[in-house]
Amino acid sequence: MAGQNSNIPETSCSSALVPILEQPIATIGDEKLAIPVEAPIVLSYNDRIRPLLDAIDKLRHLNVMQEGIQLPTIVVVGDQSSGKSSVLESLAGISLPRGQGICTRVPLIMRLQHHSVPLPELHLEFLGKTVQTDEIHICDAINQATDEIAGSVVKKNGAPDLTMVDLPGITRVPVHGQPDDIYEQISAIIREYIKPEESIILNVLSATVDFPTCESIRMSQRVDKTGERTLAVVTKVDIAPEGLLDKVMADDVNIGLGYVCVRNRIGEESYDEARKEEANLFETHPLLSKIDKSMVGIPVLAQKLAQIQAEIIAKCLPEIVRKINDKLRANISELNRMPQNLTSVPEAMFALVQIIGSSMESLRNVLLRGEFEEYPDDKQMHCTARLVEMLNQCAQELQESSEDNCKDNFLMQEIRVLEETKVIELPNFLPRTAFLMILQKKVNKVQGVPVEFVSKVWEYIETVVVAVLKRHSKHYPQLESSTIRAAQNLIAKRKDMSADRVVEIIEMEKTTGYSCDPEYLTLWGKLMDGKDQFLYVMNNYSRSTRIIIDGFGEVEVGHLKSFPIIRDLAFDIKMRITAYWNIVLKRLVDFMALNLQFSIKNLVNKDMEMEVVNELMGPHGGGLERLLEESPLVTIKRERLNKSIKLLKDSKEVVAKVCFVRMAEIPYHCDGKLFCGINVMFVFGSVLLSYKEFQCNGKYYALVDDIDLSLSATGFVITL
Repeated sequence: MAGQNSNIPETSCSSALVPILEQPIATIGDEKLAIPVEAPIVLSYNDRIRPLLDAIDKLRHLNVMQEGIQLPTIVVVGDQSSGKSSVLESLAGISLPRGQGICTRVPLIMRLQHHSVPLPELHLEFLGKTVQTDEIHICDAINQATDEIAGSVVKKNGAPDLTMVDLPGITRVPVHGQPDDIYEQISAIIREYIKPEESIILNVLSATVDFPTCESIRMSQRVDKTGERTLAVVTKVDIAPEGLLDKVMADDVNIGLGYVCVRNRIGEESYDEARKEEANLFETHPLLSKIDKSMVGIPVLAQKLAQIQAEIIAKCLPEIVRKINDKLRANISELNRMPQNLTSVPEAMFALVQIIGSSMESLRNVLLRGEFEEYPDDKQMHCTARLVEMLNQCAQELQESSEDNCKDNFLMQEIRVLEETKVIELPNFLPRTAFLMILQKKVNKVQGVPVEFVSKVWEYIETVVVAVLKRHSKHYPQLESSTIRAAQNLIAKRKDMSADRVVEIIEMEKTTGYSCDPEYLTLWGKLMDGKDQFLYVMNNYSRSTRIIIDGFGEVEVGHLKSFPIIRDLAFDIKMRITAYWNIVLKRLVDFMALNLQFSIKNLVNKDMEMEVVNELMGPHGGGLERLLEESPLVTIKRERLNKSIKLLKDSKEVVAKVCFVRMAEIPYHCDGKLFCGINVMFVFGSVLLSYKEFQCNGKYYALVDDIDLSLSATGFVITL
């Protein structure tokens, strides 16, 4: 552990959980504290572990586990009629329901507490109520409470301080009207309790069976493969003593915490008589007396359980405290992020202004400025980049749609148009009617691309706008519906306007051919450079009829020899249309880009805010009063968070009262040199309890329990 923090000396730690009978006097500073021995069933740890156990019991009573915080628990499991309840009876000194069938039908949380008063106190806690009972009527009381979910508290002189969960016995065959899936139901309950790493599994085994065949062993092995949190209790040893020593010593089922063999009460024996009979059995029986005394008897079991319980609680408590604090901070933060519960019209107006303002700013960021800090990982919301992609794709589709295969039918379209538009005029004049007819055909061929682009773009913009509005008004569904309806109505209008503009510009392109762009003449002149080669081939019958023309590649022109009068004019009009068509395509793309940018800017900066207000204040909007109606989901979430925060605060108070960590800077010697190290101790009331491994604020500490606290006068205290 010292490797985790170089400022902490590596220390061999003596166990803080040695029996109190061996340590009747504890020294704290100059004060000597006498620790009485009170519980005859076990070398008592009560004074040490009672504050710990009380804290965990209070946390369990608060139901902190519903917050995902696991509590250290001793879980009692065993096959049906293995003697689980009898073991608990012996530990508690009270009678529990017993029989041949399934006596434990629900998880029973039993809290045992040493009580100095001779008369025991027993009560059941379930469904928020407490029912007092006594030793005579405890069985009936438990049977009645078992129909619900119950936990029992036993305060009795001589009882060890323990909290255990008794689970139903494992059975495979349903009887007495039990459901067919009784095994699956019980298995699910057991897995739920034994799976957490904080659970200690008390596996009750009958000496009359082979341990590897026990279903309870199989279940515990699935969740505790190393056995480091499993303790086995072997019952009915007086019935099957043969070979028991070999079975517990061989440990074929990997029980990491060891075995304890016990004899339970028989018949009408009192608990004192049963304990004497048990002690006599393990002292005098020819086979059982060979088992080591540290592995036999209810007192040894109680002592082991108390020690294990104290160790697991001491180990888990700092992590429990950390989880409580983390969960509390997270819930408070989440509650603070929730919308204010509006109670007046001015509050509603202020909220409306904030929501609309923040929504418009977000839309400006994503649609106009190309800033997407709010959506760093959502590429769909990186709008300027997506709009450019759609515009580029539209330009490419326009180019591809306008291309025609003219390599084998070069100039034939132009010749047909010229023939159909002939008028009485001088030859070699470029007929305007023919030019416009060819231009119109080319425009008609691509006019669907800009219209589809407009539709696609505005559908995308609607998706973005709705997502932004939902994000900013999600806590006010009554406002959310109005804002989204207003946005959709406005976008529909803008979409129609953009579509009308695109159709209008397309119609303009059909009606006239004009451009002041010098690129037209430049490109036309370059294309006309190929006319000499064209005429040469037309007039030279001995040459090949396939020629290469700039802008068209290799084309077949042999078929044009049949049109000697019109082919030259067709060549000229082809080159003019080709040069002009590039201007038309660029003009369409430029117009769509300008129209799109202009429309989005007006949408965000001018129209949207007014549209939302008009929608909310209109006859179907409901006015600001609708904002005063909080969403049921928000109300439920607020109540859940407040309830959770109260539970966690109460839990924090519980652990704060019993647990704090004292970190003292003390001198120590190593290799003849004086160093200053840190020693850390759990302090519970006036009793020290240390644990070998402890993590605080991400740092690991070696814990000791044998230092002189008089050296810690300059130390400091951290309250968890």
